[in-house]
Amino acid sequence: MSLEVLGLPPVAAAPPQLSAQQRLEIYRYLKLTRLLEERLVNLYRQTKVVGGLYRSLGQEATAVGSAYALDKSKNDMIAPLIRDLGAMLVMGATPRELLLQYMAKRDSPTRGRDLQIHYADLQRGFIGPISHLGDMLPVMCGVALASRLRREPRVCIVYMGDGASSTGAFAEGMNFAAVQRLPVVVIVENNGYAYSTPTSRQMAVERIVDKAVGFGVRGERVDGNDVLAVYEATLRAVEQARAGGGPTLIEAVTFRMKGHAEHDDQKYVPKALLEAWAAKDPLARYERALLDEGIAAQEDLDAIARRIVEQLNEDVAFAEANPMPEPSSALLDVYASDAAERG
Repeated sequence: MSLEVLGLPPVAAAPPQLSAQQRLEIYRYLKLTRLLEERLVNLYRQTKVVGGLYRSLGQEATAVGSAYALDKSKNDMIAPLIRDLGAMLVMGATPRELLLQYMAKRDSPTRGRDLQIHYADLQRGFIGPISHLGDMLPVMCGVALASRLRREPRVCIVYMGDGASSTGAFAEGMNFAAVQRLPVVVIVENNGYAYSTPTSRQMAVERIVDKAVGFGVRGERVDGNDVLAVYEATLRAVEQARAGGGPTLIEAVTFRMKGHAEHDDQKYVPKALLEAWAAKDPLARYERALLDEGIAAQEDLDAIARRIVEQLNEDVAFAEANPMPEPSSALLDVYASDAAERG
């Protein structure tokens, strides 16, 4: 299956607003996402990850490219899903805290009470996902509305999968965002399957972006495996939202190269489809672009990867040495007065 068959644009030219340094920073986030998740897989197989592990293999460009289009100085925010670890890294989450979180350790952001990326940091601009998929859109509509009432320039990104775009929460959230012209960008990561259900079996439309018409909002379809195309599409949507132009629905056409989670063997996906999408790997495509354009030499990319590996070695060692939480800590922060009493 080629990009032309999917109706996707070719690999985007470098946006003029991105410097060479920024192009390399984007590469670092892509590579960090890939390598961090590989470490998490190793820990999962050693039974050191508590709960499930949901990889973004093949989808990293959508998360990284979209989050990179936000403006942290304006307190922009994201509502990520389980496959948006790359977006959280762009917003400021660290590999160390993510490792602690997945391993449910004492010093994890939730002190072992919740897992994966289910935690929030309002100062860094991300809130924890609700497991009922699609429900983050109404939540972020509330954040966007409150920001507008406070005359804050904040723009909010909400991520969801193709399956979540078939839920009632999606319809209610899109309608509210459209009517109120809220500064919200909705990114539907169309990775072909809602768990094991092909997109064609859970919606009648062929293009998710066409749903935008029914809500009276702008829509854009983008090659979700091209990090620069995702960045540009998101930047257009963010600028429109910040200027008062209302929400945009972005369909990022991508593919998850692993099952729904590590426990899913993905037997329901035809091998030919996996092979076709493997040839469009977002990290390999971006590496090729950086080399072809002379932004970096191979030794430069190797040096970035080497520094990431060194960082991850330290962070994994720290997380493994960190103890599990004391049972008594489950009683902390149950009520608002607990935090107040500790000052």
